[in-house]
Amino acid sequence: MTDTTHHELHTGEESPTEDLTFRLDGREVTAHKGELLIAAAERAGTYIPRFCYHPRMEPVGMCRMCLVDVEGPRGATLTPACFVQATDGMVVDTTNDRVKKAQDGVLEFLLANHPLDCPVCDKGGECPLQDQTLAYGPGESRFIEEKRHFEKPIAISDLVLLDRERCIQCARCTRFASEVAGEAQIDFAGRGESVEVSTFPSEPFSSYFSGNTVQICPVGALTATPYRFTARPWDLDQVESTCTTCSVGCRVAVQSSQNRLTRLLGIDSDPVNHGWLCDKGRFAYEAVNGDEIDAGPMPEEVADESVDVAPATASQVVSLGASRGQFLGEAHETGRFEHGRLIEPRIRKEGELVPATWAEALAAAAAGIKAATDAGGPAAVAVIGGARLTNESAYAWAKLAKGVIGTDSVDAQLGDGLPADLVLGLPRATVDQACTAPVLLTVTGDLREELPVLFLRLRAALVAGTTSLVEMAPAPTPLSPLAAATLRIRPGDAPAMARALTGDDGPGGAGALSTHHEGAALAPDALVAARRLLASHPDGEGVVVVAGRPSYAESGEVAAEALRVLADALPKATFLPALRRGNVFGALDMGLAPGILPGRVSLEAGRDRFTRAWGSVPGAPGLGTADILASMAAERAGEPAVRALVLLGADPLSDFPDHAVAEKALSAGHFVVAVTGHPSQSVDAHADVVLPCAVTHERAGTTTNMEGRVTRLGPKLTAPGFAWPDWMIAAELADALGADLGVTSFNALADELEGTAPAYAGLTQEVLHSDAAHDGIVVPLGPEDHHPHVSPIDPIALPGVESVERQGAPPRVGTGGMSPALARAAGLGSPPPLLAGTGSGGSDARRVPKADNYTLRLVAGRRLYDAGSSVTGSPSLTPLVPALVVRANPRDLDRLGASTGDRVKVRSARGELVLPARSDEGVPRGVVAIDFNVPGGESAPGNAAATLIDSRELVTDVRLESV
Repeated sequence: MTDTTHHELHTGEESPTEDLTFRLDGREVTAHKGELLIAAAERAGTYIPRFCYHPRMEPVGMCRMCLVDVEGPRGATLTPACFVQATDGMVVDTTNDRVKKAQDGVLEFLLANHPLDCPVCDKGGECPLQDQTLAYGPGESRFIEEKRHFEKPIAISDLVLLDRERCIQCARCTRFASEVAGEAQIDFAGRGESVEVSTFPSEPFSSYFSGNTVQICPVGALTATPYRFTARPWDLDQVESTCTTCSVGCRVAVQSSQNRLTRLLGIDSDPVNHGWLCDKGRFAYEAVNGDEIDAGPMPEEVADESVDVAPATASQVVSLGASRGQFLGEAHETGRFEHGRLIEPRIRKEGELVPATWAEALAAAAAGIKAATDAGGPAAVAVIGGARLTNESAYAWAKLAKGVIGTDSVDAQLGDGLPADLVLGLPRATVDQACTAPVLLTVTGDLREELPVLFLRLRAALVAGTTSLVEMAPAPTPLSPLAAATLRIRPGDAPAMARALTGDDGPGGAGALSTHHEGAALAPDALVAARRLLASHPDGEGVVVVAGRPSYAESGEVAAEALRVLADALPKATFLPALRRGNVFGALDMGLAPGILPGRVSLEAGRDRFTRAWGSVPGAPGLGTADILASMAAERAGEPAVRALVLLGADPLSDFPDHAVAEKALSAGHFVVAVTGHPSQSVDAHADVVLPCAVTHERAGTTTNMEGRVTRLGPKLTAPGFAWPDWMIAAELADALGADLGVTSFNALADELEGTAPAYAGLTQEVLHSDAAHDGIVVPLGPEDHHPHVSPIDPIALPGVESVERQGAPPRVGTGGMSPALARAAGLGSPPPLLAGTGSGGSDARRVPKADNYTLRLVAGRRLYDAGSSVTGSPSLTPLVPALVVRANPRDLDRLGASTGDRVKVRSARGELVLPARSDEGVPRGVVAIDFNVPGGESAPGNAAATLIDSRELVTDVRLESV
């Protein structure tokens, strides 16, 4: 189905293509040229029953439930409405006796072998087969024979169970796996009544998107292990919200029972996720349900109780790794993973974190911050984190840090992002624009691992031929086979490749790649093809650059320099930043970055406005995360500048690329306050005060995705214990410091944000709660922004999400007049200019040291399942964390006399690891790849790759040695 038809079905916008008229059940209706009959009828108010049809996949006409009478030259013919396009003058009847008899027959045959186990089926109560049998079925069956029986259930993956006797062979699951995910790991096997969904013996169903097959299954054949037998649909409450697992911002229906989350379902948001979710976003809700645990490794008896969550997997899946129980047991014995919730404040006394009241904890936090400012001024306090906050909470913390405490050393990125002024200043593209751009250029890591649903959207565009991809990456990705040109780079080479791509053959461009093991000199065809694509679009008009971090083992300034080169050479190109943290773009927009104030304005440009709004702002730009930690570790000249650190949901020991600096900084004895809902290495070992906060699905607010699209968050649960919303903690901490943050309620805070932050001007609560904001609103608002009415989605496309209550932030409560915050905002004057351009870094070439013949460059990329709290706190996802290996080119391993499975030592100036080797032809020569934030066993239980990385260097050089 064409993208135009998808867009029309889900937004109700008028199509730019010509319309035609046809007759439907005796009335004249209109359709768009090329529109399928089933979609045109639905827009006209006539629902045609279906099972196999899905508006986001190609039609196949398999189930025959959508048969309608279409008049033709030889009279009326029963025709599948999902497979025929509406034509001008067509006459269609969906209600006559022939159609009803056909529908009766289809349902009777489907029910001939379908078990009557609705009372125990997870789909009962939201089952399209149930609903359509009652609405269109014969009412009774003529079959009296014994129904077929199968062993049940069969685990086709760690997350998906198959009840074969319920399957109606609609092929939705197999088509999704093949068409949408590009992973044809399940298919039909057998013939006749023995047809069943099956995996391949040598290729188990290990897709990152397997949960979508469960959601779109029209019967209970596929069920999810975390949800199976946990609740019935009529026991659930649901609210529409946004997934904050990554920065794509997928719309979701959050469902709960008895104040515990039970499942997340994808909502079809046309500009964002098309109804799809990755399995991490779908199942990580288990971490929200975690019970409180004490700081430190989980006791063995508790760990044993927490592992019995699902049946054993099929043999082909078990081969992927240890069973869930064994995996979790080993993890807790080694202190590898900890999960649960922190539900009460804690203060460190005599080396131990002990429970405290909120008054005691706030007083202790304020005392530590005051002691730091008394000793070293406002710059002695720093704040790290904030990408897990809502926009409103991020604004409150920015106001506390920069307006009350007076420090500008605030950074929501943990050394794994890009310069904030560059991210906020580059001209922004949307996901839709990236999918329809004539040329798409990616300068980032593996999108399937870091931003999975963005990967699905881009893959669909590439398969459809609507865009041509130029990929610049250090290793092959799942998009590589679809690329028009692949430019393989080693760490440090991105700027030179960017210059070469834009026509520079000198020593700073293609000439700098001549000594590359597999550089442009050895792949001239790819570079020529890429140059030809860009040359066909002068000044980069129509080019979209997906901009991220190709490797966390090289400095972010390397990727930033490459992006500045592209922005200078392609002034009309737009950029889609591919930073992965959930609300990192909202946090940056709210000023949680050095030199930035809320609303995408620089510290200097917004100084007058925010001095009037807040009373004061820092005098000069502060430190980023790397410099904050280096200062605490006394690696900067002079006395340590930072004496107190506030962690906003951050864990530097796991998140920061340089573990040695993070460990030294946190162990230096400085005061540490942690505002978090989950335990972590940094909190357990180094926090002096722990302030428990509400987490995702427990708080109202908004979030901003990579496009700058602002969507609402629907609070579904009440935060456990004594956990507070983050903005409330900021307000109370300001009070403990003797200041007034000026925030009396969430509504007042949201009003102040809209009235103060220039990029969010006009984004009032009334706008956010309107139908126009259903799919979110991209900021800053333009004078002619149009947000169409959203039509109801196909109820059979996403079973279980037929009507989602639209709620997010609490309803606005009128005050009878202008709030004090808005009254202040009214006197702020004209807004300052928003950030624009490539920031302060410049695009001059940086000197990357040349590697010798014995040195290899380290590439550290993300995996979807890692040691983050959302995975380790979810029993269903924890076993999916991969075993850590060293991937290297076969020729580099041959030089060492090693092969796949052999243990090798990886040594850098920072540290060393001993890991199994894996031969990988896709890894360029002179490069070794190690996954970031994945434990490496007992010798490296935390973020193993971070023990090798030196954040002071542009690249990380390592050596491979035999063990």
